[in-house]
Amino acid sequence: MPNIEVTYAGLKLKTPIIVSSAGIVGYAHQIKKAEDYGAGAVVMKSFFEEEICRKAPTPRFKLIRRGYNGNSSVILYSYEQASELGPEEYAEEISKAKSLVKIPIFASLNCITQDMWSKMSLLVESAGADGIELNVSCPHGVHIMEGRTLKDEIKKALEATKDVKIPRIVKLSPQTSDPMIEASEVERSGGNGVVVFNRFTGLDIDLDTEAPILHGGYAGHGGAWAIHYVLRWISAMYPHLHIPISASGGVTNGKDAIKCILAGATSVQVCTAVILKGYEVIEKINKEVIEFLEGKGYSSLDDIRGKVVGKILSYKEVDRRKLYVAYINQEKCNQCEICYKACYSSGIERHNDGRFYINSNCIGCGLCVELCPRKAIELVRI
Repeated sequence: MPNIEVTYAGLKLKTPIIVSSAGIVGYAHQIKKAEDYGAGAVVMKSFFEEEICRKAPTPRFKLIRRGYNGNSSVILYSYEQASELGPEEYAEEISKAKSLVKIPIFASLNCITQDMWSKMSLLVESAGADGIELNVSCPHGVHIMEGRTLKDEIKKALEATKDVKIPRIVKLSPQTSDPMIEASEVERSGGNGVVVFNRFTGLDIDLDTEAPILHGGYAGHGGAWAIHYVLRWISAMYPHLHIPISASGGVTNGKDAIKCILAGATSVQVCTAVILKGYEVIEKINKEVIEFLEGKGYSSLDDIRGKVVGKILSYKEVDRRKLYVAYINQEKCNQCEICYKACYSSGIERHNDGRFYINSNCIGCGLCVELCPRKAIELVRI
């Protein structure tokens, strides 16, 4: 059987799957449950220095479904905020969890003063935390809400926590112009890894009340849709960083996890999938990762890490020739008009017999192939 163990920031993980910081791993019994279902590590729900953030409003979750032509994407819109625990309670919960599990536990810290960064990092280290995730990018945190420059916050957090001997990982925000700038700062300032990424901050509006939904403010939002942005930046960072990357955002199954590793990730964090499907999904993801490696004949994740990077073309290298046009299989087509209405190049025309045909205006974009509910259209080589 393939070996799916990884070394992340110097720590041995029996699987690359980490349960990321959220209410699902806020207490010792939940961390034990994550381990029981195969997590390689957990990042405990974040401690916040700001006490007001330790009490989340209710309700705090909303599932938003959006899409076209019957295809919907689920967005987990949430305002869960921080652990309810104060500094000493948070450390005590880490100690309790360490007595129950063998997998690494990362404390997640979100502080706003140098003194608290220093105090909490030493406190969680003494409590037995195996590493620290510096959560400078929480969508509910003061840095994001006030639009502060994260590069400076990263430097401050790493400087203030330099006295600990355990790994310090920085969780990056997707809401910057070039996340590579922040990732490079983490490495330059002595960080031991980066998490790509935290959730986005967003807003949804209730049209009946004409006001923000749930608690009345901005909220974090994540879901399967986020993975493509994550893959884009992991693949860009991987060739340049000498510290490990942990993927976070949009991972729902083992195939998603494999994609993250192909892009260059060492570990893969899951959150929304566990919230919506239960801890059992961890077991399923591990199984699917192993099945992929077995099917391809790989012996370990090292065989595929970063493998896709050398295959990514620059915009100058992309083949821009017109090589394909669409073809409609009349036996499968039921004249539903979906392709006809969507074709912006007027490449589909209706004949007197009511059937649709491709004409010379077709640009081979492939949109009609993707939209056809009966798979009646395909691209054919010119």
